[in-house]
Amino acid sequence: MGILWYILAGAVVGILARLIHPGRERMGWIMTLLIGIGACFLAGLIGDLVGWWDAISWLGFIVAVAVAVLLLMIYGRLAGGRSGAASR
Repeated sequence: MGILWYILAGAVVGILARLIHPGRERMGWIMTLLIGIGACFLAGLIGDLVGWWDAISWLGFIVAVAVAVLLLMIYGRLAGGRSGAASR
């Protein structure tokens, strides 16, 4: 059941990150889902290491969205796409 929640939260986090991130990324929904899941995992790892939040919390969700935006920026640079406000 935990994996299902990571997938669901990853989808929400990935979609929110794509709405927040400026620019346009050329990626499908599977990559959005993978970035969201990775962001949820990294945010949970950060929260666990620092000890600021449990696995399920609003702070962890906000950090997961921030990490997902950061991962989108990295993906945009690595994929060679035009992302960000400076490249418009």
